[in-house]
Amino acid sequence: MILDDFRLTGQVAVVTGAGVGIGRAIAVALAEAGADVAVAARTRADLDETVRLIEQTGRRGLAVVTDVMVDDELQVLVDTTVEQFGTLSILVNNAGGTQPRGSMQTSARYLSTALQFNAVAPFVLSRLAAQAMVDTHGSGSIVNVSSRSGDMVMSSMLAYGAGKAALNMITQNMAADLAPHVRVNGIGVGGVATQSMDFVMSNDDLRAQYETNTPMRRIGQPRDIAAAALYLASPASSWVTGVILRVDGGTTKPSFELPAPPLQASAASASQPVHGRSFT
Repeated sequence: MILDDFRLTGQVAVVTGAGVGIGRAIAVALAEAGADVAVAARTRADLDETVRLIEQTGRRGLAVVTDVMVDDELQVLVDTTVEQFGTLSILVNNAGGTQPRGSMQTSARYLSTALQFNAVAPFVLSRLAAQAMVDTHGSGSIVNVSSRSGDMVMSSMLAYGAGKAALNMITQNMAADLAPHVRVNGIGVGGVATQSMDFVMSNDDLRAQYETNTPMRRIGQPRDIAAAALYLASPASSWVTGVILRVDGGTTKPSFELPAPPLQASAASASQPVHGRSFT
């Protein structure tokens, strides 16, 4: 039966950013499909709750407190998963995110941190996981949780958009390099009802604006992303690699705007001559 292709029986997954929201939903979905799941985040209490939900499905869960910005901790995450479960066949890079900030308010350090968090850390973990997949399972699937901010211009999203755009290219290039043994795909996520969208969910005007500008007329739910992750992780997508699957309610343009502060002349330069003219 076609539904059998969505089963993950005998497989082991790692999901980062799995303490809450989309990451938790993905971890539980993979367990419901038959996988044992190691979950990673920085907060032990959140991970323990995710493990509890995984174990309710009858599968094994493993909490590994991890800061994805620290390479050594990523190595520990992979090693601990293989030691506990004996194999690794699925990685979901879900950890990421950067707060909105206008271009002129974005420092080089802020941009560098966004690139490290959203692109470099998933790349480092993907390299480690891909080797473990081939060594212990023979093959595997990597799913990168990206964002429509990575391919759509959104005001005040320079750092986040750059990070996710980099992640998209990492996904496509690694897919070519690692085929046919390890598939690498991504999910272009739209606005989803998680903690980061509370400012929209709690504001009637913003929520109405978002829903009106989204063809499917609703904000996404973590389960929507979990279903896509299950497809890309499972044998159902065995002939799919290098794809960024858009799960965004049909969005073709930003559903709401976060205006950036206007660019103005600084006080120090306002009285300086420009091309022979003096502006005061």
